[in-house]
Amino acid sequence: RVFANASQMRQLFQNLLGNALKFRVAGRAPVIRVAGRAVSEKFCEISVEDNGIGFEEKYLKQIFRPFTRLHSRSEYEGSGIGLALCEKIVLRHGGAITARSEPGRGSEFVFTLPLAPAKP
Repeated sequence: RVFANASQMRQLFQNLLGNALKFRVAGRAPVIRVAGRAVSEKFCEISVEDNGIGFEEKYLKQIFRPFTRLHSRSEYEGSGIGLALCEKIVLRHGGAITARSEPGRGSEFVFTLPLAPAKP
């Protein structure tokens, strides 16, 4: 169990899963893998991985900035605030978020969240 605000977690996962579906490769069935594991007594790590279009690593620092778009609105709808909001949510919970990607192969977003205190 994580120690987190439920509505913010819903928003976080909606944005990450929505992007995985939005940025899929045409003609290829989307595959999304969500995994989690404890990385210490206080934190867990959650990853959301897809087989979508991916992006070049040189954009890693940009993708979490508000209103950043790597594609035109005519290619993909959206406001460019989804990943910025994801980062803000994770940071507010005391965690961190990173990404890695490869064009044509997909992306993986990995974030940490605090674990709920163990009940005595």
